[in-house]
Amino acid sequence: MRRRLGSVRARATLNATLVVAVALVAAGTAVLLALRANLIDQADARAANVARKVALDLAFGVPYAELDLPDAKDSPVQVLDPQGRVVAGDDDVESMSPAPAPAPAGSGRADGAAPDTGDDDDDADDGDRGRDRDRDRDDDDDPPAVGEISEEAPITPGTVTVDGHTADYRIAAVDVTTSQKVTLTVYAGASLSAEEGAVGTVQTAMLIGLPLLLVTVGCATYVVTRRALRPVEGIRVEMAAITASEDLSRRVPEPDTHDEIARLARTTNETLAALETSVERQRRFVADASHELRSPIASLRTQLEVGSAHPELLDVEGAVLDTVRLQRLAADLLLLARLDAGERPPQDARFDLAKLVRDEADGRDRVHLDGVRSVEVTGSRGQLVRVLANLLDNAERHARDRIDVALTTEGTWVVLRVADDGSGVPAEERERIFERFVRLDESRSRDDGGAGLGLAIARDIAVRHGGTLRAGEAPQGGALFELRVPTAP
Repeated sequence: MRRRLGSVRARATLNATLVVAVALVAAGTAVLLALRANLIDQADARAANVARKVALDLAFGVPYAELDLPDAKDSPVQVLDPQGRVVAGDDDVESMSPAPAPAPAGSGRADGAAPDTGDDDDDADDGDRGRDRDRDRDDDDDPPAVGEISEEAPITPGTVTVDGHTADYRIAAVDVTTSQKVTLTVYAGASLSAEEGAVGTVQTAMLIGLPLLLVTVGCATYVVTRRALRPVEGIRVEMAAITASEDLSRRVPEPDTHDEIARLARTTNETLAALETSVERQRRFVADASHELRSPIASLRTQLEVGSAHPELLDVEGAVLDTVRLQRLAADLLLLARLDAGERPPQDARFDLAKLVRDEADGRDRVHLDGVRSVEVTGSRGQLVRVLANLLDNAERHARDRIDVALTTEGTWVVLRVADDGSGVPAEERERIFERFVRLDESRSRDDGGAGLGLAIARDIAVRHGGTLRAGEAPQGGALFELRVPTAP
């Protein structure tokens, strides 16, 4: 069970079902409350209308016996005198609360005359009971004028017993003063059976429909989620196969959509491509480094072995040169390893790049400075010195007579240009020369050049400083290298 809930499909289905359940319960409760309130309002309106109609008949002098009373089960009516005695009403109405129970026969008049107001004990008890039933009405309100009814018809919940059956009703009370100046109270009820039936029907329908709807939502969510996540499963399977085979040339399937899953597949393939390039680059780097290290080590070993057997034949100068060359190559490899590891230059070190250019150009006979003015940059002083040295060394190897160095600013960029008057670099080779261990047959050799790492190191350092390094054609026809780094903030 825990494993099933651990899947995205199961969690999405469960969450969607819970959200829909909460929403449906809240909506159903609101509907039931609104329906009940609406039906109660309708019952209140019916009760008030019946009470006003009977009160108007009494105000116009209609005798009690001739009152047009509705069916007792739907709208029971009782008319009470000031002493709380029932003077008119349907005989089927046995009791009405908050109205008092019917008084004994003969206690009221059915001819429309004013009721007996004697002071006997029964009348006193009936009056007390009537007053108790009317506590919810305002005793300070003045009775209506002769021949008029009260404007308000207060509604109270109550129970009515008709033919021995007691049910809930909404009861309206309306006061009326007859032409005999007797103030009567008309109580009229409206049955709540329709409201109870409607609410019960809706509640039953909800109790039956809610589980069915939740099951439908859960199944639909599971199916839709499964279909939506099918490409993700394909990506997972392919990634597992790539991991098992270690074949980074394989790619995950990309769905023909424009959603998040398609973007995930494209990003995954881009990551695989970057990993493949990185791994291939590392393999090539290791192979080239091994090849480059083999030559000076073999040469140095040969010289030492010859010197050991024949000391007079030891070429000390050649051994020293091979050792220096090996040391430089090891330093270059270590620097490239740090750059590949993502080493970033410090961002709080500020220095004048023009001073570095002047210091590096000092002592080089063919180097001419043009427009080198002070400008501050941030980064690693040693790494930028390495870039300058590599560019000038490369220019000295290929220049015939002159090397021009210019340092300018363009907006927020510091631009260093190193141009020579040599044979230049063909356009199709201008990106390739920045690859590691690459030598152009025409202009690079192991004897008079390096290992093919200088320009690669220079570009990597430029990128780490947030800049660029490009090759082009110089005005003299030779090679032009343009270094761009941001100025200090």
